[in-house]
Amino acid sequence: MNGLLRRDHPAPSNLPVCLQCGTEATAAGATFCRRCGLPYGAPPRRYMAPTCPVCYRDADDDGRYDSLLRHGRRLDLVQHMAEHAEAPVGDDEYLESLREGDQIRVERWRAPYDLVRRYLVLGVVDGGHSRRVLHNALLTAMGQVARWGSAPTIVGDQPEWAEARAAVARLMERYHRVPTTRGTERH
Repeated sequence: MNGLLRRDHPAPSNLPVCLQCGTEATAAGATFCRRCGLPYGAPPRRYMAPTCPVCYRDADDDGRYDSLLRHGRRLDLVQHMAEHAEAPVGDDEYLESLREGDQIRVERWRAPYDLVRRYLVLGVVDGGHSRRVLHNALLTAMGQVARWGSAPTIVGDQPEWAEARAAVARLMERYHRVPTTRGTERH
């Protein structure tokens, strides 16, 4: 399990955070990031801003994110990730219950877990050229749902695709129904 997706992620400390790679300093007196060499607080190099591993958003050019909870507040990656405890992108505990190793099982179909989660969060089905090799009936169904909805009439439709679209529609509806309080599961 990627510890970054856990809702009980510890609160960020007051240590400096690199705005390029998101690495937190190991000591309060640190001035440079030991991972990328930039001074703490310096904006990231062009096109090198961090990406949140929870919501997959890229940081702005200054290496910070708009707060999910407080309008007008700008946060580094560590603070942004901590906010996801109060503003989750979906029900990751439910999604984890469907996980089998690095795969996810949705009814009778399997697909790469990380790829399905990314598609659920972003609603973007184009995984790029390098990921097309990983697509199967489940991921094809996700693309079809994104393009035509969950119950389209498709000329030449395959029963396998129709069943997979229905399974994906149920998964999407359930994943985006986030429990209202921590520790409370809704089925």
